[in-house]
Amino acid sequence: ISPGLLLVAGSFAAFRLLNRGLERLVPPPPSARRNRWKWRNIWTSLAHSALPSTHCPSPCRFCLHPGLFEDLVGTHPPGAHSLVAVSVGYFLEDFVDMLCNQKLHQSWELLFHHSVVIVCFGIAVLLHQYVGFALVALLVEINSIFLHLRQILLMANLVHTTCYRLNSIINLGTYVVFRIATLAWMTHWLFLNRENVPPVTYAVGTVGMAIMTPMNIILFYRLLRSDFFK
Repeated sequence: ISPGLLLVAGSFAAFRLLNRGLERLVPPPPSARRNRWKWRNIWTSLAHSALPSTHCPSPCRFCLHPGLFEDLVGTHPPGAHSLVAVSVGYFLEDFVDMLCNQKLHQSWELLFHHSVVIVCFGIAVLLHQYVGFALVALLVEINSIFLHLRQILLMANLVHTTCYRLNSIINLGTYVVFRIATLAWMTHWLFLNRENVPPVTYAVGTVGMAIMTPMNIILFYRLLRSDFFK
């Protein structure tokens, strides 16, 4: 068993334990007590988003390792492989959590999203290649912090507060920069390097981008309509 797979398993177990204990650490407000599992789920997701965003943040890694811009296949800074493996463990845990606690018609989009991420990140963990590419993808977690905070504020019935409005503005700004622009750059990189990437890996990456891009554009429209044009 490779160390990467052990790290994935350890991450899965750690996030599972965190999910079970979060209700004691962050008790749900009265407005969220009817959906306790969702409250725990969002806080677990927030914990994961904070991990790649605050622990050796991805933008800093690119500044300190400019070689990443030239080679996203074989080049990655120390700790990047572990960070990607931990993320695979989280997405597996979140997949299982939603599958067990939410109806399929309510969660199929996220389950589909997680499946794509698990496959793409899993390839990077197993092959020790494309870790730099996965690291670029983890830039979206910077926006995920504000996306999850928005859900927490909604569940806490704080939608009419200044905090919610401020978070909505930051959420939309980081969404454009760290989701839409990042996915566009990744798609552009794949197209430019199609001759240097094995056909199977290129196919997986292309399908992943083709799925993620419209999903993120649709979510952006929903956020814009809900928070600014309601």
